[in-house]
Order: sequence, then C-alpha cells, then structure tokens
Amino acid sequence: MTPEDPEETQPLLGPPGGSAPLSRRVFLAAFAAALGPLSFGFALGYSSPAIPSLRRAASPALRLDDAAASWFGAIVTLGAAAGGVLGGWLVDRAGRKLSLLLCTVPFVVGFAVITAAQNVWMLLGGRLLTGLACGIASLVAPVYISEISYPAVRGLLGSCVQLMVVTGILLAYLAGWVLEWRWLAVLGCVPASFMLLLMCYMPETPRFLLTRQRHQEAMAAMHFLWGSEQVWEEAPAGAEHQGFHLAQLTHPGIYKPFIIGVSLMAFQQLSGINAVMFYAQTIFEKAKFKDSSLASVIVGIIQVLFTALAALIMDRAGRRLLLTLSGVVMVFSTSAFGAYFRLTQGGPGNSSHVELLSPLSMEPASASVGLAWLAVGSVCLFIAGFAVGWGPIPWLLMSEIFPLHVKGVATGVCVLTNWFMAFLVTKEFSSVMEVLRPYGAFWLASAFCILSVLFTLSCVPETKGKTLEEITAYFEGR
Repeated sequence: MTPEDPEETQPLLGPPGGSAPLSRRVFLAAFAAALGPLSFGFALGYSSPAIPSLRRAASPALRLDDAAASWFGAIVTLGAAAGGVLGGWLVDRAGRKLSLLLCTVPFVVGFAVITAAQNVWMLLGGRLLTGLACGIASLVAPVYISEISYPAVRGLLGSCVQLMVVTGILLAYLAGWVLEWRWLAVLGCVPASFMLLLMCYMPETPRFLLTRQRHQEAMAAMHFLWGSEQVWEEAPAGAEHQGFHLAQLTHPGIYKPFIIGVSLMAFQQLSGINAVMFYAQTIFEKAKFKDSSLASVIVGIIQVLFTALAALIMDRAGRRLLLTLSGVVMVFSTSAFGAYFRLTQGGPGNSSHVELLSPLSMEPASASVGLAWLAVGSVCLFIAGFAVGWGPIPWLLMSEIFPLHVKGVATGVCVLTNWFMAFLVTKEFSSVMEVLRPYGAFWLASAFCILSVLFTLSCVPETKGKTLEEITAYFEGR
C-alpha cells in the first residue's frame, strides 16, 4: 500500500458522532508507558551525583579521573543513539507494548552492572546499557502513548513523556544527596521494574493491532482503554503493515514529516540546552550559593514545574504557539547568558573555562555577584522556556506526524538524530568556545533559537485536536 491509498488516511479509530470515551484507563496505560521515560531521566541524571562520589572512591580501580568521568557522562548518548535505531526496528516488528517490556531489560541489567562494578570498565558498560534502554524508551513511549490517546488528551498525555524524564532527573539529584553511587544505581532499577509489572496488564495499541489484522484484540484494547466498544465504529482494515522503502521518500506524506521531525530534533539540541545545564552549577556558585549542588535541584524543579504547565495547556494553546513562545524566551535568555560571559571576560588572551568564569579583577565583589545573578536569571529563564516548548513538543510531534507504515523507521531516524546531536554538541561545545569564546558560543545558540522560531512559523503544522489519520491526510494534501 502506498501513502496515496485512501485507506491509509481513513480514520482507523473514532467515536461516532463525537462520543466521549467512557473509560479513563487510557491514563493508567499512559502512566505505565511513561515509567520508561522516568527511568530514562533517572539514567541521565545519575551521572551528576555519582561522578563526584566515584572521584572519591576508595578503590583505585573504580576511581574516575577527568577522562573517565567525561566518558561516564557522555557514553549514555552513544548507547541511546544505538537504542533509537534498535527501537525503530522493534516498534514495527515486536509491537509497541513488547518493545516497552523489552527495554526494561537493559535498564535493570545496566544499573545492576553498575551496582556490582569492580572497575571503570564495568561502570562504563553499565552506563552504555542504560543508554541503550534510554534510546528505546525515548522512541517507543511517545509512539505508544500517542496511539492509545484520543485527540482531546493526546497533547496532555504526550507531554507527560518529557515530564517523566525531568522528574526522573530531579529524582536522581534528590536521591544523590542521601545515597552513594551503588545504592543510587539500585534505586535506578525500581521504575523499570515497576513498568515491567504494570505494562504486562496493559493492551497493545489498537492501531498496531489493526495493522496486523487482529480485529478482536483491537476491539478488546479499545474496550479497555476507552470504554464499551459499542460506542466505537468498526475500523477498516486498510492499514496493513507494508514496511518502509526509500522510494516512498518521494511522497509528500513521507518526506514532509521526515524533514519536520529531524529538524525539530536537531534544533532542540542546537538550542544549547546541554551547554546551559553544564554551566548551571558553576553559575550558581558565582552567585554565592553555599551548597552548589542546590543548583541542580533548583534547575530540576524548574524543569518539572514548567513541563507540567506545558502538559496542562498543550491541548488548548497548541503545539505551534508553545514552540514559538519557547523559542523566543530561549533567544532572550541565551543572548543574556552570552552577555554575562562577555562582561565577565578577562584579558584577550584568556581562553580557559575557569578564567572566563572569573569576574574582572578590577570589578568590585558585589558587582561580580550581581552579574552572577544575571546569569542565574538567564539560566532559570532558559530552562523554563525550554521546558514549556522545545523540551516536550519535538517528542510529541514525532509520535503524531508519521503514517503507521513508516513510523518505526521514521521515529528511529528522529531519535538517532536527537542523540547524535546531543553527543556532538556536548563533545564539541568546548571547541566552539575556544574559537568563538563563551559569549560567542551562546550567541550562536541564540541564532539557532531564532532559526527554530522561523522554522516553526513556516513549516510546523498545528496538530491540536486532530486524529493521527487527519494529520497524515494533511501532509498528503487531502
């Protein structure tokens, strides 16, 4: 079946006459799937409290030097990039539910390996496994949630993916205050284990079941998720799984969402989110916070609160408005952050990170603290702006815009793009700083934020209130 076939864009599922679902178990199923992103967030946040503890490890075989600490943090992104490719293959062949169940294995095994680690290689191996699980979960969970949701709540439930990610990061930061790295790794096994138990009782998505001609199971899934199947029309069997072929990239229903999905993922990382997060603790130290680790918790709380706000208003405000507003806020905050570095820069020969963060020697201490508070405000504003739009929405749109028969490959490419860009930006940002200086690097990020706003206004469609089939029809020009 080609993308032009009319059956592809017929509503697979839909209540006759606009009937409202009778059951709220769709929220339970979405929560079960979102435990994967919670584990994903915990794995990302784990390195922040664990690295200082591992630097002081009693055993020399476990003690991290600068190079090992860098890889301990970065290797997760490489594993996640591989997980995105694997997840794209799994989601079409094993199904959405089974893929989520399978991703719990590398989560639990990875944290177990870290817990039992006797040397640095075991630590890195465990991190690589958790990264693989992160890549699978970051792809499959949004797809599962979008396919079980009806249009009125798809924005809310889809945004909960990013909400659970930032909640997991915050949980790792908070737990890191009281737990050393081994017990913190033990705690990392808990969300994935809970997801494994809960997902066993959740159904496969009705849309995937229909592509496999499993009508009775699809109707049972509809009954579980939305209420009595008597209020739902029998779906046509027109979405049979055909797989992806390169020739399909000539069809507007395929290449348009491909361009949008990949571009959104690239812009998300080029916004400078990882760089801002990297500098957050140092900036808070300059503002005279007695406990610099408090910076991580404050940033985590801001992320959770504003991502929750985005989830609550997503289905009213719409995706385009929030992306545009988010981009504008990030333009101003990265520009102000760059201005902070420009004002606190030392002599023209300075190029080291530490020296560039130091205030001018002729500047009074109170003035330097005041400038540091400018940077704190810029960081907090950036995190809030990112959390409202460019944090959750690229993942949500990725799960909405692709037709069923290419969703596995297309979302896999998007996730691979996101994680590859995350690794590239994190790894090369210091090199960009050496060439452009820190203020130039953040002003470059501001320029990318401007481009992201322009791209949103010119290319990204509004998907609020539309069924997944209506979105597919839009791209195909029908």
